Amino acid sequence: MKLPILIAMVLYMAIVVWIGAFYSRKTKTSEDYFLGGRGLGPWVTAMSAEASDMSSWLLMGLPGLAYATGFSQAGWTAIGLILGTYLNWKIVAKRLRHYTEVADNAITVPDFFSNRFKDDKKILSSISAIMILIFFTVYTASGFAACGTLFNSVFGLNYQKSMIVCAIVIVLYTSMGGFLAASTTDLIQGLLMSFAIVIVLIVGIVNAGGVANVVAHGQALDGFFDIMKYHDPATGNAVSQGSIPILSGLAWGLGYFGMPHILVRFMAIRDPQEVKKSRNIAMIWVLISLSVAVCIGFTGAALYPNVAELAGNGNQRIFIYMTTHLFKGLLPLFMAGIILSGILAATMSTSDSQLLIASSCVSKNLFQGLFKKEMSEEKVLLISRITTIVIALIGIFIAMDENSSVFGLVENAWAGFGGAFGPLTLFALFWKRTNLKGAIAGMLSGGIIALVWPFTLAKLGGIFEIYCLLPAFIVSSILIIVVSLCTEEPSEVMAEEFERAKSLND
Repeated sequence: MKLPILIAMVLYMAIVVWIGAFYSRKTKTSEDYFLGGRGLGPWVTAMSAEASDMSSWLLMGLPGLAYATGFSQAGWTAIGLILGTYLNWKIVAKRLRHYTEVADNAITVPDFFSNRFKDDKKILSSISAIMILIFFTVYTASGFAACGTLFNSVFGLNYQKSMIVCAIVIVLYTSMGGFLAASTTDLIQGLLMSFAIVIVLIVGIVNAGGVANVVAHGQALDGFFDIMKYHDPATGNAVSQGSIPILSGLAWGLGYFGMPHILVRFMAIRDPQEVKKSRNIAMIWVLISLSVAVCIGFTGAALYPNVAELAGNGNQRIFIYMTTHLFKGLLPLFMAGIILSGILAATMSTSDSQLLIASSCVSKNLFQGLFKKEMSEEKVLLISRITTIVIALIGIFIAMDENSSVFGLVENAWAGFGGAFGPLTLFALFWKRTNLKGAIAGMLSGGIIALVWPFTLAKLGGIFEIYCLLPAFIVSSILIIVVSLCTEEPSEVMAEEFERAKSLND
C-alpha cells in the first residue's frame, strides 16, 4: 500500500537529478559553477536562500520540538529566525551584493573577506575555508540523517542504506549542475516544502476536530503554551526556564549574518535593485513556514499523544507520522509521497548549497589560493566536484548513527557559522576602521568559542547554558573592535573601496 508513496518520492529525486544534468551543459566556468554568473532573478534568489536555510530542521526538528515541549522552546526559536531573516535581507543583502563586486569581484565568502581586507597572504580566506569545511560537514550530516530517518520511518528500510542513496542523489545533481542547478532545485523545493506543511496542517486540524480541540489539548498539558515554561513529556509537568532559553532561541537569528549558503545568494542576485522584491517574497515564505511548522507540532500532540515511537528523539518524526497516518488510499498515498518529498526537498535544498560552497572553498581558496595559483577552469571544476564527493563521504560517516539528533547537528553548525562569520560580515560592511588583524581575531574567537562552549562552560549550568552562538557573537564583535583600534588603520585602498561600496548602496 505504500508503493504510491515510494513512486512519488523516487520520481521527485529523478527530477532533481535531471535538473543537474540539464545545467551541467551551461556550467562552463568557476563563476558559473559557484555563483551562477550573478544571474539569479528575485524569485529564485529569495526561495533558494530560504529553502537552503531551513533544511530538514523545518519539517522535523522544529515540529518535533513543538510536539514534545510546546510553544516556548520552538516558538522563541522561530521568532528569532524570523527577525534574523528580515534584518539579514534588510541591511546585508544589497550592500554585500555591491561590495563583492567592488572587492575584486569576489565569488565566494572567503574571497570577499580576503579581498575586503587586502589579505595578500590568504590567511583570512584559509581560516574561512577551514571553518566552512568543518561546520558544513556537520550540517550536511544532519541532512543525510534526516533522509535516512524518513525512509526508515515510512518504509522500514535500512537507515544507513537509505541515507547513502539519498546522499548519492544530492551529490549527483550538485556536482553536475553547480550553483544554477542548486538554486533552481531550491526554488522547486521551497515551493514543495510550503505545500507539504500547509496541507499536513490543514488535514491534521480537520482530523483533530478543529482548532478549538487542538488548543484545548495544549491547554490541558502543563506549560504547553506558556512563554516562560516548557512542558516536560517525561513527567507531564511544566518546567520553568527563565530568560536563558528565551535568549538562546532569539539568538538563532544572529546566525543569519554568517551563513555562507545564504550570503552567496545575495552575491548572486542579478540586479541589486531587485533585493527588496526578493526580501518581500522571502519574508512571506518564512513567516508562513515557521508558523505552520510549530502549529504542526501542536496538532500532532493533539492527534497522537503518548505514542511510544515518538518519545525522545523520535519526536522529530511527528511530521512523517502524521503524513503516513492521515493519508489513506492509493491517490491520497501518492499525495503523501509528494508531501514526504518535502522532507527530501528540505534536506536537498540545504545540502546541495553546503556541498557547493565547501567545494568552492577547497578549490578556490585552499588549493588554488595557497598551493597552485595558476589553474585552468577545467581543473578548478574537477577539484570542486571531487571535493563535493569527499565531503559527502565524511557527512555520511557522521550520520551513520540513526539516533543522531537533526536539531542538535544543525544547532552546532549554525552556532559555528554565526559566531565566526556573522560579526565579521557586519563589521566588514559597516565599519570602515575594521582591519585585517581585527578580522582574523574576530573570526577565530567566534568559531573557537562556538566549538568549545558546549563541552566546557555550558556544563557549569546557569547562565552558561545559553546557546553558544550568543557568547561567540559577542566575544567576536568585541575583539574585532579592540584589535582593530589597537593596530594600524586600514590602507587607503581599503578605505576607498569601502566608500565606493557605500555610495553604490545609498
